[in-house]
Amino acid sequence: MKIVLVVCMIFPVIVYSWQFERSKMPSKEELKKILTPIQYEVTQEEGTERAFQNEYWDNKEEGIYVDIVSGEPLFSSKDKYDSGTGWPSFSKPLVKENIVEKKERRFFSVRTEVKSKFANSHLGHVFPDGPPPTGLRYCMNSAALKFIPKLKLKELGYEEFLKDFNK
Repeated sequence: MKIVLVVCMIFPVIVYSWQFERSKMPSKEELKKILTPIQYEVTQEEGTERAFQNEYWDNKEEGIYVDIVSGEPLFSSKDKYDSGTGWPSFSKPLVKENIVEKKERRFFSVRTEVKSKFANSHLGHVFPDGPPPTGLRYCMNSAALKFIPKLKLKELGYEEFLKDFNK
């Protein structure tokens, strides 16, 4: 309960931090205090949460998804779809510049890791089996994301993305 309260109290500060210098990012020690154990494991240690047992895999509300560490805008609900995998999946990033893709060779296979640019948080992976028009499936961990509902975009400093929902 204590961790949840700390996260709820400090998240508004973190949300805006994506606009500041990298030196303003919390240290690993601070992140361990701010994030839940699964959020820390996923974002800082390249972990993976369980399929179908995570916060956003079936979220259908309108809004955007931001990096839980930095608040960088990453994905939109307009590009979210049910991939059947049990993780939130998107056909494309909301702000391509906030995403870094890195080829990863493990266990005799190659896949593409997705990280946030500013916070360097591990988010998930991208696969070439998504829907048209991109053909991509950005398979993300809910633990790496914070959902900002459409009605809170302006209040939390993401007003520029409201236009995407008023089309």
